[in-house]
Amino acid sequence: MELTYTGKTKDVYELPNGNYLLQFKDDVTGVDGVFDPGANTVGLTIEGAGRAGLKLTKYFFERLNEKGIPTHYIDADIAQATMTVKPAEVFGKGLEVICRYRAVGSFLRRYGLYAEEGQALDAFVEVTLKDDGRGDPPISEDALDMLGILSKEEYQILKDLTQQIAGIVKDELAKKGIELYDIKFEFGRTGENRQIVLIDEISGGNMRAYKDGEYVEPLELEKMFL
Repeated sequence: MELTYTGKTKDVYELPNGNYLLQFKDDVTGVDGVFDPGANTVGLTIEGAGRAGLKLTKYFFERLNEKGIPTHYIDADIAQATMTVKPAEVFGKGLEVICRYRAVGSFLRRYGLYAEEGQALDAFVEVTLKDDGRGDPPISEDALDMLGILSKEEYQILKDLTQQIAGIVKDELAKKGIELYDIKFEFGRTGENRQIVLIDEISGGNMRAYKDGEYVEPLELEKMFL
């Protein structure tokens, strides 16, 4: 295997057959030791976070594949905290796509003049650039198209997939009495037809979930859900 990328929460290796191996780490995003899925820095290390994140990721990716929703997932090894995936090309230098059901986090920090904490949002989709130096700035559909990052047709596919996938996660969590406030996804293009697919992960580390009005930590979410 060849190490091709070292990220905040996982390392990526290229396999001899052209697929890739994701090694999940125990690092999670946050600031000053406080977890924040919207942060662009590693805030703390939580023992077991990598395997916990992979367990949730495996569960949700397999549900999505059963429903015919395109992903890069092939299989996972929980004991080794690794996931095998198909190769995918990210948009530009990387995008993050957030689906919001309640006003918290960076949404509230930006729009607090108009929004109240925790107020309901209608599966609002927001796209940000993966650009740590500039604080992962939000970017509009028009700007994405004009800068050649993705077309308006691709944006609509991205938005539709985001709301569809987030809805599935939200409904699954609700079965356990857990409410999804927001969730962050990544997408890429794969294959000769450059199909848009979900990539990366679906874990407690990239969502905010609450039970009885109390925030659920990533490790606790995995225990409560699975």
